[in-house]
Amino acid sequence: MAADPRVLIASANLRDLGGLATIDGQRVRAGRLFRSGHLSELDRAEAAILGGLGLRTIIDLRRPSEVADFPTPDLDGVDHLWMSVSPEDSGFAVAANLLFGNQPEQVDIATMLEGYFRNTVTNRLDGYRPVFEAATDPDRQPLLFHCMGGKDRTGFVAGVLLRLLGVGQEEVMADYLLTNEILGDRMARRADQARQRIAQRSGVEPDQVDERHLEGVRAMLYTRPSFLQASFDAVTDKFGTWETFRRDGLGIDDARFSAFLDAVVA
Repeated sequence: MAADPRVLIASANLRDLGGLATIDGQRVRAGRLFRSGHLSELDRAEAAILGGLGLRTIIDLRRPSEVADFPTPDLDGVDHLWMSVSPEDSGFAVAANLLFGNQPEQVDIATMLEGYFRNTVTNRLDGYRPVFEAATDPDRQPLLFHCMGGKDRTGFVAGVLLRLLGVGQEEVMADYLLTNEILGDRMARRADQARQRIAQRSGVEPDQVDERHLEGVRAMLYTRPSFLQASFDAVTDKFGTWETFRRDGLGIDDARFSAFLDAVVA
């Protein structure tokens, strides 16, 4: 993970989408599009890295409560766009409530989250269209988009942008799963903390916690191929091709997309 030059601030899961090869032999330009988790806890050295990216735009995909609790730092000359793409009762929030209910082993969290990613394409594109409109505007680049962990909402946006740019699905999926390496230690600690909380609440030892409960915790913490794949499958099921999805689903016309390609692919 540390050897990947696209990873700029590991603690914030901040990385450059540049460097990935497209199917036709070109590459995504470095320094144009960035993805990350929240940016409210950067140390001085990390803040200097962020400030050195020359950003013009930051898109915040988070819910109001997340923005209030973990505010994005102000950067001189950077336009901050708040474009919340999920309500407070989003699929992830519902899954979390069920996970810590009375009978969590009866809830298939992974399947619920696959449905969340599928529904992003089939039922919730309205919230994402302004995001893609801004992200494909060369005048707003260099541009960074982020949510809390930089893996789900951010992972969907990154995955769609990379597929539209012509990056192969295998490479796109590898970028999505890279979060598990970058934040692996943090995720393992949170899974252990969940085990401890569940054990305390249930009156058992940590090693006696039902593994089916922890499976749900891990589904919430880690990226999985089936999650992003559910979105990709929904694109082809509903729109047939990525080009049709770009035009009819996202409302990005040919002229705008051509300008985006010229700016981001070389």
